[in-house]
Amino acid sequence: MEPTAFPRDLVQAQRDWIRTYEALARPGLPHNTALRRRLLELSARIWWHRFFTTGAGGAPAARVELRRLARERGQRTARAS
Repeated sequence: MEPTAFPRDLVQAQRDWIRTYEALARPGLPHNTALRRRLLELSARIWWHRFFTTGAGGAPAARVELRRLARERGQRTARAS
């Protein structure tokens, strides 16, 4: 798949989704209702983003590429800190 120019807000939402999911995966988290709600909100925001609903990101591979890009950028940010 050729590189896709994802909107910044979409990449940021995917990065937030990844961070929220990782927070939920930590064992012993006593009150995770807020995190589960946040994950649902972000999932809907990503799924119904105009990038995917207008046809620009119509291929299923675009969603996979978005996750890969968000993880890559998140790792770069973590290393820079």
